[in-house]
Amino acid sequence: MKLDRHLHQQIRLQNWLFTILFLVLIGLLGWLSQHYATAWDWTASGRHTLSEASRKVLDTLKGPVTITAYAREENQEVRERIRDLVTPYQRRKPDLTLVFVNPDLHPDKVRELGITMDGELVIEYQGRQEKLTDLSEAGLTNALLRLASSEQRTLVFVTGHGERDPLGDANFDLGQFGHALQQRGFKIETWNPVQHPKLPEGVTALVIASPQTAYLPGEVKLLRDYLEKGGNLWWLLEPGDLKGLEPLAEQLGIEPLPGTIVDPSGQILGIADPTFVLVAQYPPHPITRNLRNLSLFPGARALESGGESAFHPTPFLETLPRTWTETGPLEGEIRFDPDQGEREGPLTLGLTLTREFQREGEKEPVRQRIVVVGDGDFLTNTYLGNGANQDLGLNTVQWLTHQDRFIDIPAHTAPDTQLNLSPLALTLIAFGFLLLLPVGLLACGGILWWRRRRA
Repeated sequence: MKLDRHLHQQIRLQNWLFTILFLVLIGLLGWLSQHYATAWDWTASGRHTLSEASRKVLDTLKGPVTITAYAREENQEVRERIRDLVTPYQRRKPDLTLVFVNPDLHPDKVRELGITMDGELVIEYQGRQEKLTDLSEAGLTNALLRLASSEQRTLVFVTGHGERDPLGDANFDLGQFGHALQQRGFKIETWNPVQHPKLPEGVTALVIASPQTAYLPGEVKLLRDYLEKGGNLWWLLEPGDLKGLEPLAEQLGIEPLPGTIVDPSGQILGIADPTFVLVAQYPPHPITRNLRNLSLFPGARALESGGESAFHPTPFLETLPRTWTETGPLEGEIRFDPDQGEREGPLTLGLTLTREFQREGEKEPVRQRIVVVGDGDFLTNTYLGNGANQDLGLNTVQWLTHQDRFIDIPAHTAPDTQLNLSPLALTLIAFGFLLLLPVGLLACGGILWWRRRRA
């Protein structure tokens, strides 16, 4: 076929037109990739796809969600892990935003939020927030589930006996902890039994925070009636007498041990005061499920259960074996003296008590929950930022108010990640690649050379 000038120009025009259309197509694909995201998960276990439970939780969140990751810029491995965790959530919920913050550049904010580890997440939704250290689908989904709860939860703190103020600014008050509870959607109220003998309406849980003066018999009766009716209670004790609340301890079937817990472990961390108790390991319990850091309890007392009671006790805070209850003066050289009735560790520092309670007019029984801790200082403004103190307090409130629903999402594991071959198979593979394949290629090359030479 003879190419004249006109045909040559047509071919050239077609080539230019094809090039332009190809570039336009590439540009359109780039534009679509920026505005529309589509992904296919071809892994055997679907490990890059959200579970059905996670999708249902996301569908209940009506509004934007912001996840702030406090991770250092040089720790790219943690940042990439967080991106991989959050990206499937963003594909399901486009108004879920992920923001990275270098904690070294914002120390005041880190202290305010109680950030304790690199890579910790702060999740915000409709004015409420949750902290998360468990970088897994189960951890993130359960944090979103707690934020999605619209139920009004009211904590009522008893006052009138020198108790710690839940919103106070003094060192011995619980103001920072109270504000953290408010950020998580809890309503904080106070109740003075003398001024108002009737409890406020809609009490989710009652808190007795380290009273300094004795309760009157009538006030104790109000508290006992509250427990008899199935109310939830958090009781923070201190060393010394029970301030008239002995009938309450008897009703719950607990016995606070005399003396103050002494823990020599603090000297390893430079703490000179032996009454600072360190809790480094936690018994299995929903309250301590995700706690990994140690918690600090200044001036605590030990607890013991076993009395006749309708409640079922479960320890969730225990001291190290080297601790003991010191009944003598806390000065000079302090030694364990069993002849004085002192008890050696491990000692129980925190107890939960539960019972099934049938309320009048309700078909289903209610699980009543009580928490007793032998210290109230660990939640004060002075010590709240130490270790896992704040997380422990928040977890306790969530369990106490029945906000501890946990969706168990099994980890997506890749099957057949290892190829196990028998010695015979390995020998055959080695023989084939090292001998048969090279010989075969040489033979094919030789045959082609010979045929071309004869042609």
